[in-house]
Amino acid sequence: MRTHNKESQTSMTPETAIAILKEGNERFVGNLKFNRNLLQQVNETRDGQWPFAVVLSCIDSRTSAELVFDQGMGDIFSVRIAGNIINEDILGSMEFACKVAGSKFIVVLGHTKCGAVKGACDHVELGNLTTLLAKLQPAVSCETQTTLNRDSSNAVFVENVAKINVEEAVGEIQAKSPILKEMIDKGEIGICGAMYNVETGQVEFYEHTLRLN
Repeated sequence: MRTHNKESQTSMTPETAIAILKEGNERFVGNLKFNRNLLQQVNETRDGQWPFAVVLSCIDSRTSAELVFDQGMGDIFSVRIAGNIINEDILGSMEFACKVAGSKFIVVLGHTKCGAVKGACDHVELGNLTTLLAKLQPAVSCETQTTLNRDSSNAVFVENVAKINVEEAVGEIQAKSPILKEMIDKGEIGICGAMYNVETGQVEFYEHTLRLN
């Protein structure tokens, strides 16, 4: 599998980028991953990197973006934080990835059975985790379908909150980063929310959050 270079990154469109990610997840689910020479890719990227996408995902050990989307060294920027939340540092990282380093697509990737989401649903308070989980509370509040058992014991409630959290993050990126918003509006980059199923390995892309221009 060829390592991305400046030419392949520059010529790529946001539409192509998301297609590559979808195809990669299909390979992952089918256990048909590309045979990559990772040490060769280390050598090929020693003087520079040209990732075609940036993926914001949770720190959950089961959600490595490179594995989930069957990508190699130098292919994607992987931004990881519990609950795949948005803050200034995350936005700055995305602005670097897209505006400076040339990535063409942003994915906000949540996952099922998320511990951070469960913690937010239970209103957990624990040291610095309290501040982090507070950023998930808007998604908890926005979940209005559930009237009873609004805590982590209710699996449907948890998954509803996880989905809302992804949708909110996609909107937050565009609202809080004029740089990324302008690039999206101009069709220079695309953005989409998605959910990784920890039981199947399948990524569901939320087409209603997809923006290509």
